[in-house]
Amino acid sequence: MKALALLDRSFPGISYFSCMLWKIGPALACGNTVVLKTAEQTPLSALYVSKLFHEVGLAPGVLNVVSGFWSHCWVELVHFQGALEHKEIGLPCSVRRGELGIGIRVLVAFTGSTKTEEAILQSAAMSNLKPVTLELGGKSPFIVCEDANVDEAVEMAHFALFFNQGQCCASGSRTFVHESVYDEFVEKAKARALRHTVGDRFKAVIVIVMWCTSNQIDSKQFEKIMRYIRSSVESGATLDSGGERFGKERSRVMWRFADLLEDHNDQIAALETWDNGKPYEQAAKVEVQSWADKVHGLTIPADGLHHVQTLHEPIGVAGQIIPWNFLLLMYAWKVGPALACGNTVILKTAEQTPLSALHVSELFHEAGLPPGVLNVVSGYGPTAGAALASHMDVNKLAFTGSTETGKIEIQLAAKSNLKPVTLDLGGKSPFIVCEDANVDEAVELAHFSLFFNQGQCCCAGSHTYVHERIYDEFVEKAKARALKRVVGDPFKAGTEQGPQIDSEQFEKILRYIRSGVDNGATLETGAQDEIFGPVQSILKFKDIDEVTRRANASNYGLAAGVFTQNTDTANTLTRALRVGTVWINCFDVFDAAIPFGGYKMSGNGRENGIYCLQNYLQVKAVVSPLKNPAWL
Repeated sequence: MKALALLDRSFPGISYFSCMLWKIGPALACGNTVVLKTAEQTPLSALYVSKLFHEVGLAPGVLNVVSGFWSHCWVELVHFQGALEHKEIGLPCSVRRGELGIGIRVLVAFTGSTKTEEAILQSAAMSNLKPVTLELGGKSPFIVCEDANVDEAVEMAHFALFFNQGQCCASGSRTFVHESVYDEFVEKAKARALRHTVGDRFKAVIVIVMWCTSNQIDSKQFEKIMRYIRSSVESGATLDSGGERFGKERSRVMWRFADLLEDHNDQIAALETWDNGKPYEQAAKVEVQSWADKVHGLTIPADGLHHVQTLHEPIGVAGQIIPWNFLLLMYAWKVGPALACGNTVILKTAEQTPLSALHVSELFHEAGLPPGVLNVVSGYGPTAGAALASHMDVNKLAFTGSTETGKIEIQLAAKSNLKPVTLDLGGKSPFIVCEDANVDEAVELAHFSLFFNQGQCCCAGSHTYVHERIYDEFVEKAKARALKRVVGDPFKAGTEQGPQIDSEQFEKILRYIRSGVDNGATLETGAQDEIFGPVQSILKFKDIDEVTRRANASNYGLAAGVFTQNTDTANTLTRALRVGTVWINCFDVFDAAIPFGGYKMSGNGRENGIYCLQNYLQVKAVVSPLKNPAWL
């Protein structure tokens, strides 16, 4: 994977060096290639340190540093599509790990201002949906309680604000002092600020007293600070110196809900079939797990006399948008972890399939979920969905649906309150049948991988690659199996295929079939975009290198299937395919414990298992000093 790291100029010196290492270190440790864009004001240390990386043996082209202005460099970096074609496998870093053919994945890691972040998110969304991680500005509170030692509190508050000339995203810029010690604190804080050493940053006193002040980064930044000071004075400020709370209870609610879900299984399955058209026998399946009492932080060993722990806290109000193809499954994948982590949920269902979500939500309240914790909205995407993605009081957005709509969701989130967005999007999953395959078994599994749920499945095996030695036999048997497929009333036992979701989707599928025939494809019974219907493309390949290149030459990377008896072949393809899930000699095996999600434009984040909890939690670091510890 190619990682683009974008750094702000606010941390010159040792802090800038730390920020650089926070980006480069993890990216290289995980086997990625890095393009680092430094702030135009502070290029020197990054260039020097990168030279040292190459001296210790880092391969050429793995770490790349770009110095330049935002208006020129960052736009090009963030818009970069990653459509690089490599002629050989033996390339450094992630390419060696299976990055074959077209479609190198790019992510962006940005540290800087909140205003710049909005432009970066929109650029990423408009290009190839590269994931973006953000470390942005802050107005950190520093709270001094009435029992504080005032002298110690003044010194610490001074450091919290003046460190690095106050050019620190986490600086304690809002000092809250209890009224009983306020006057004393202000006088002593004023005196401490007047003692603050200002001068040549290369002089010894400046180095020894690390929270002294050197010059601001440039005159533009200095004038910005002065405008804020003047504005505060004009506004009357005085210028003296220049869900349920406990996891156990949430878990009990979830298990009571699971019992009710099993009791109402028949009614829920019937609603799914009425809404969606899928066969009743497929809809009547229930699986429940609870993570609500397993959410906890860590105790972290750190250098120095400090106790460090992390708290995993609910993110707040989670907005969730789910599609029509697997309504109840998507409901469980979204609502379950959000509630287990202690969040409030606003769920928007697809306009075609509102019934089962409304019924199941009633069961949650029957199980003891407090009113207002789970809320269901039925409506259209451009109205209800857009309102949810844009709302300033929604703290998190989770979306499952098309890639094009996913781009819109990211842009709406960026324009509002920068809520984090996780995406479960479309796919064109390869199903690879190797030359050693049992053809009859491979035909049956390939048929299931594509035709399940009327082909309306984001991870459907819609690109069936068959080795040239068995290709003709496979096509004939696949045609015969498709002709035997039972189409009919979804409520009747034995029905394999009910109706498509609606006439619009039905006509879309027929248009794709006509387009394929017009362009030379052979219609055996019954294309590169996601058709989302029962249309199987069977393609011939010669060897593993070829099929890997062709399978990876896609903007999507949700899942893949491999049918082979050779463990070496299976291991090679497992690592080479740029997808989130690889099924070996099986397909569509889902479990509440197995993470699911995509590479490239198939989305970001993971559903299910312990990984999905990260979507709905904030991680807070808590650091406190240790005085005279018995041991370290």
